[in-house]
Amino acid sequence: MAQPFVLPDFYVPYPARLNPHVETARSHTREWARSMGMLEGSGVWEEHDLESHDYALLCSYTHPDCDAEALSLVTDWYTWVFFFDDHFLEVFKRTQDRPGSKSYLDRLPLFMPMDLSTAMPAPTNPVEAGLADLWTRTVPSMSTAWRERFSAATEALLNESLWELDNINEGRIANPVEYIEMRRKVGGAPWSAGLVEYAAGAEVPEQVAHSRPLLVLRDTFSDAVHLRNDLFSYQREVEDEGENSNGVLVLEKFLGCTTQEAAEAVNDLLTSRLHQFENTALTEVPGLCLEKGLKVEECAAIAAYAKGLQDWQSGGHEWHMRSSRYMNEGLDTGPSRRDGVFGTSAVDIRMLFGRPAASRLRSLTHTPHQKVGPSLLPEFDLPYALSLSPHHQEALRLSLDWAEDMGLLDDIWDRPMAEGFDFAVCSAGIDPDATLEELELSAEWLTWGTYADDYYPYVFGRPRNLIGAKECTERLKSVMSLEEPQSGRASAVSPMERSLADLWARTAAPMAPEARAQLRTAIDAMLDSWMWELHNQAQHRVPDPVDYIEMRRTTFGSELTMLLCKLRRTEVLPPAIFRSGTVRALENSASDYATLLNDLFSHQKEIEVEGEVHNGVLVLQTFFDCDYPTAVAMVDDLMRGRLRQFEHVKKNELPLLYTDFGLDRAGRAAFEAYVRELEDWLAGILNWHRVVRRYGAEDVHTGSGTTLARVGPTGIGTSAARLAALFVP
Repeated sequence: MAQPFVLPDFYVPYPARLNPHVETARSHTREWARSMGMLEGSGVWEEHDLESHDYALLCSYTHPDCDAEALSLVTDWYTWVFFFDDHFLEVFKRTQDRPGSKSYLDRLPLFMPMDLSTAMPAPTNPVEAGLADLWTRTVPSMSTAWRERFSAATEALLNESLWELDNINEGRIANPVEYIEMRRKVGGAPWSAGLVEYAAGAEVPEQVAHSRPLLVLRDTFSDAVHLRNDLFSYQREVEDEGENSNGVLVLEKFLGCTTQEAAEAVNDLLTSRLHQFENTALTEVPGLCLEKGLKVEECAAIAAYAKGLQDWQSGGHEWHMRSSRYMNEGLDTGPSRRDGVFGTSAVDIRMLFGRPAASRLRSLTHTPHQKVGPSLLPEFDLPYALSLSPHHQEALRLSLDWAEDMGLLDDIWDRPMAEGFDFAVCSAGIDPDATLEELELSAEWLTWGTYADDYYPYVFGRPRNLIGAKECTERLKSVMSLEEPQSGRASAVSPMERSLADLWARTAAPMAPEARAQLRTAIDAMLDSWMWELHNQAQHRVPDPVDYIEMRRTTFGSELTMLLCKLRRTEVLPPAIFRSGTVRALENSASDYATLLNDLFSHQKEIEVEGEVHNGVLVLQTFFDCDYPTAVAMVDDLMRGRLRQFEHVKKNELPLLYTDFGLDRAGRAAFEAYVRELEDWLAGILNWHRVVRRYGAEDVHTGSGTTLARVGPTGIGTSAARLAALFVP
């Protein structure tokens, strides 16, 4: 069968190396798979399948430095996970048996107890038998924290197979953002990153395991692994198995382009994710180690972990070029001419120039303050009706008086400007049933957040004062005491600190301790995300598309708003429901619609007036090397795709969620009320953008925008719509 496209030139900057214990691993894993029942008689594999896939070669390339025992164990893990994938395909995907698959998946966590003294059930199939054996052999050498992370990654990999099954049942192709998110779990690369820690003897210190730099290393590694696999496996997955979950197919449908063009776009995104990995490893990880005061051996473990992820990228590429499982006809898999070293066939001078180099250059050489003209706005076909609180005007007056009393209107803003921004109308739309007191507090949160986000890039961004910004951030965090919410008022000094301390005291004091802690975590994340913006500003770097969309949710404050909506429902709904993939998909799709909407409205203000690099239109324009109208059309298409996903989740996934969590009538009513609040949130944000005096051509240069344009505070989030995403009492 002819290949559907010519494989592109890959960016593989690190030579692949082969572990010398490859034959030992091959022999061991063959016997292990047979003893687990994965070969003859399984109905999935015969011995020749295992031999042709050659997972020992994969692991020997991806873990070139570990000893024979560790290599054999890691190879067993990969044999197990690929067997699971093929077993799930044969038993559940081909038969479209969702109830059976749910029961099957629900049993597997029982074979991963944190305490090995906990009894496991008797295995009933090769997947259960293999998992029980592997868990018992692996976890004694790893900490409890690693066990929890690896178990969570394994469960995500297994459970999100239901998402793939549901999409096959519906004949549905995901939008690009949804696909990247779900592929991380289904594809299993976060799980692979956990095995890198084991094989490299480089367990990541728990105190930084969940920090942004380490999560970015894991996620960029994951995305690159999956996108590479999508290119090599397109023929098998799409043409043979009828899969819808393939990045080439996703972009082919989203961009309306040929398969070859989609393959090139996927490869460009793969390259961008590798560039993001390198940038994070070199510019963020060292600072994290210093900030947290890590010991030398802990820093060395992080460095070994990063190197292990790099080894996996290069080794995985080499294996894909050799395995019979994938489309690799005509690729050069012989010894490279470069030094004549076997295993360096991926190293190519073309990766230093051409598309990879051009994309990196574009991200670092954007010319600021280009004249772009009034923001181009598509039709916004949002299907949710707008309702406005009758307390809007009084809340506006009270919130302006408060801002003046706090000193927020004495420097970069004045009262006429803040009145034109009219945060109260935003609050009135996102919470139309609020009392006057609730609406005033909401509007004041929006006022504070927008002021702070205007302040950061102007005061700290332009002079590249990251140390000063970090000190400011820590002081802001210090006025939000968990034990005594009122105490921050005494230590607050600047207008920004005084206003935050006041809002924190009024909002957090009535909360239960657990809810207060969740709220503090969400605010901390937003403050830290502003540091991410400053970090990019200091490099004059247009962000990677995936990193931008994911961080934009936090800089926009979406997580904060949704958290407060959730806290209203905690007495009726189980907390675990909000950690489900279904709810995260619902929230993320709504958030992305709102953030991209803001980018469309604020384009002239941010690009022409402020010289900003954080704008979704600019991000896509830079990545695809296209003009402004084309990028606007892409953003519009992406917004529509996210809105369709929101509606898809409501219609098709929420009924399954209700069943999975056993919600009664009251529980379903509570969750449906939460969904309506998300719809109000979207309608209120769109209305605010349409009526506010902040983004129009007459505002960004004159009138209510004069002061802001003159002092020039920048930031993705000079948008108050992001603040619509802050506190909704």
